[in-house]
Amino acid sequence: MKKITIAGLVLLAGAAWLYVDREGHPETPGVISGKAVPAAILKARSDAERAVTAGTPDAKQILFGDLHVHTTYSVDAFAWSMPVMHGNGVHPPAEACDYARFCSGLDFWATTEHGESLTPRHWQDLKDTVRQCNAVAGDPANPDMVTFLGWEWTQMGNTPETHYGHKNVILRDTDDASIPARPISAGGMAAAAMRAQGRPEWQNIVSPYMDFASRQTQYDQQYKLAELRRQKTCPDGVPERDLPKDCVEFATTPADLFAKLRDWGSESLVIPHGNTWGFYTPLGSTWDKQLTRKEHDPERQRLIEVYSGHGNSEVYRDWKEVAFDAEGKATCPAPSKNYLPSCWRAGEIIRDRCGSLPAAECEQRVAKARSDYVAAARGGHLVVPGVKPEDWLDAGQCKDCFLPAFNYRTGGSTQYALALSNFDEPGEDGKGPLRFRFGFIASSDNHAAQPGTGFKQVGRVANTETYGQDMPLRKYFIDEAKPKGTEPKTVPFDINQSRFNFLQVNESERAQSYFYTGGLVAVHSPGRSRDAIWGALKRREVYATSGERMLLWFDLLGDKGMTAPMGSEVKGVGIPTFRARAVGDFEQLPGCPAHSLNALGSKQIEQICRGECYNPSNKRKVIDRIEVVRILPQNQRGENVKDLIEDPWKIFACSGDPAGCTVEFSDTSAKRQGREAIYYVRAVEKATPTINAANLRCEFDAHGRCIAVKPCYGDERTDSKDECLAPAEQRAWSSPIFVDDGSTPKAAVLKAAPLKVATGATTK
Repeated sequence: MKKITIAGLVLLAGAAWLYVDREGHPETPGVISGKAVPAAILKARSDAERAVTAGTPDAKQILFGDLHVHTTYSVDAFAWSMPVMHGNGVHPPAEACDYARFCSGLDFWATTEHGESLTPRHWQDLKDTVRQCNAVAGDPANPDMVTFLGWEWTQMGNTPETHYGHKNVILRDTDDASIPARPISAGGMAAAAMRAQGRPEWQNIVSPYMDFASRQTQYDQQYKLAELRRQKTCPDGVPERDLPKDCVEFATTPADLFAKLRDWGSESLVIPHGNTWGFYTPLGSTWDKQLTRKEHDPERQRLIEVYSGHGNSEVYRDWKEVAFDAEGKATCPAPSKNYLPSCWRAGEIIRDRCGSLPAAECEQRVAKARSDYVAAARGGHLVVPGVKPEDWLDAGQCKDCFLPAFNYRTGGSTQYALALSNFDEPGEDGKGPLRFRFGFIASSDNHAAQPGTGFKQVGRVANTETYGQDMPLRKYFIDEAKPKGTEPKTVPFDINQSRFNFLQVNESERAQSYFYTGGLVAVHSPGRSRDAIWGALKRREVYATSGERMLLWFDLLGDKGMTAPMGSEVKGVGIPTFRARAVGDFEQLPGCPAHSLNALGSKQIEQICRGECYNPSNKRKVIDRIEVVRILPQNQRGENVKDLIEDPWKIFACSGDPAGCTVEFSDTSAKRQGREAIYYVRAVEKATPTINAANLRCEFDAHGRCIAVKPCYGDERTDSKDECLAPAEQRAWSSPIFVDDGSTPKAAVLKAAPLKVATGATTK
C-alpha cells in the first residue's frame, strides 16, 4: 500500500508539473530603443549621393527600403525561430524597427505579417509598434525613417486554376480611421497551415520535449495557434466597416481582396511576389488567369516584387516544368539544353534502379514515375521511395538565371506577365487590350525581423531564410513523408488527401540552397516624408536591387530638356530616346558604425544586428555593364511570348569608372511601330562573392551536364560556418517605361515629340 501511495504521489506530482510547465504565454511586441538616427548621418548619406548626381535629370533623392518583412508574429517565422529549427529565438515587431533604423540603415520599411497569423490582439500590437517607430523618427516632413503598416495575403492552391499567389498589402496611413479593422486573409490552404488545423494532438504533446531546453517557445506557439483557431469567421455580405472587429476575414481570390479594399476605402498598394517560387506554386501556374478586370486592380496593383531573399522572378524562359496534351492533361516534358524537368528526373532515378528488369517493363516504370510525379504536383519528390535530395541533381531549376527562385515557374515571371494581353477586356483607358503595367521593386521577405538584410554577404544562417532540422527530428518530420525502400517503382502521392503538413509536403531540403540575403526597393523621391515616398511608389518611380545600394536613373528624353522617368506611360513620341545612368554601391566595412553602437549598445548589436550593419566605406564598387530589355506585349491573339521578350535587347559595356556609367540609346526598329513597347534596364556590378550563388553546387561533366550536387543545407549536413559563397553579379532593375506607338502612323516621326509631362506622370 505504501508503494502504491508513493507511486501515486509521484504520478500526481508529474502530472501537476506537466500541467504547470505547459503553460503558454501570449507574444509581446517588444520595446523600441526610442532613438533616432543623427541628422549628421542622414546628411552624410545625402551628400554622398549628390557627389555623383551630376547630369541626372532632377533633384530628387534616392531612398532605400524594404516592403516585405516578417517578425515572429507570423506563425512560420515563429516556428523557424526555434532552436530545434536552427533559429536563435523570437524576434518581435519592435526589433524590426530597430534593425531597419540601426542595422540596415533603411529610409523606409513595412511590416507585412501573414494575415492568416494575426488575431485582433496581434493587429493592435502591430499598429502600436508602427506608430511608435514613426514617433521616434522626428519631424514627419523630414523623418529619419518612415514605417508603413501592411500584411501579406498568403494565397495558395494545389492546382494552377486555384492558385493566385502571395501579395503584400501596404497601407499609406496609420490612423485608425484609415486602417482596415483587420487584415484580410487568404483562407484555404494558407489559413489551415498557419493555424495548424487538423494537427494531431499527440504532436502538440510530444514536440516540445524533442527540444527540452526550449520547450517554452513551443508552448507559446501552441498558445498562439489555439488563439487563432478560436477566431470566428466574419459573416458574408456585410460592409467592411460594419463587420465585428474580432472576426477573421477571408478573401478567396484577388477579386475578393480588391473588392474588400475598395469597400474599406483605404489608400493601399497590392504587390505580388514569389510567383516563380515552386516551393508553393503548382506546376503549370501562369499569370494568364489574373489578367482580367476582376482579378487585377491597376490602381492598387502597380508594383511587383522581382527579387527577394527567396530568389529572382524576373526572367521568362521557353521551357516548361509541365506540358499539356490536346485534351488538357498534364504530361512530363522532355529535357532541354538549360532545363531538366523534375518529373523527367524521377523517371531516370527509377531507370537507374531497374537492374535485371526486362527493358520494356523498365520503360513502363520510367513512364509511370514521370506521370506519378506530375500527378503529385508540389509533392512530386515524394513519389520515389528512398530518394535523397542529391538524387534530383539540378532538376527543376533555372540554370542560367541570376540567383533564381527554387523550382522556377517560368509562367509566373515578371517578363511573362508584361508580355501578356487580354483582348476580351478593355485596358486602363477604356480601350483594349488589358495589360499589366508593373513597376519593379525588391525586398527581403525576411522572417526574423530583419528588414534590408542584403547589405553584406555574411551570415548565411543568420541573414537568410536558412532553416533545417538535425537528426533525429528530421527523421520524424521531413523523412516521415518520404516513402521507404529502393525498389524500381514509384508510389503515387495525392496532395489533396495527404496527412502531412505544408512543410512536410514541400521540397524544403533542396530549397535551402536557393535562399539569399534579400533585396531592396529604391524610390526617386522629392523628400523623406511618408507622402513623398508613397507618391514615388504610386508613380512607379522606383527600382529594385539585389541588396546593393546602387544608384540608378532611367529616363525617356524629350525636347527642351523634358524627361519621362522610369514608371512613366508615354504615347506617340515617334522614335523614343533613353538615358540610363548607374553608380555602384559602397564597399562595406566590417561591423557596425559608431552611431549604431551608440544607439543600441554592444549587446543589442549582437542580438538584433547579429554583429553586422550597413557600414559603408568611401570606395564605390564598379558597374560592369548596363543591359536593356525590350518587351513588345501581344498585339494579336496567339502571339508566342518568347518572340516578344528581347533580353537583352542591348548591352552597353561600362568603363570601370567608380563615378558611374551613363548611356543613351534610341529605338529606330520598325518592329515596334504601331504597337506598345516596354523598356527597362539592368545595371550590373562586377562579380563578388555571394551566399548561395552556386545554388546546389553542381559538379559538371565534359558536356556541361550536372552529374553530382553538394547542397547548402540548413542542418548538420552543411557546416554552419560554410557561407556557400560563389561569384555573382549584383544588380539593379529599373521600373519599365511604357511607350505606346499604337496611334502613331507607320511612317515613324524622326524626332521625338515634346513630352508635356510633370516628372513621373503619365504622358499622352
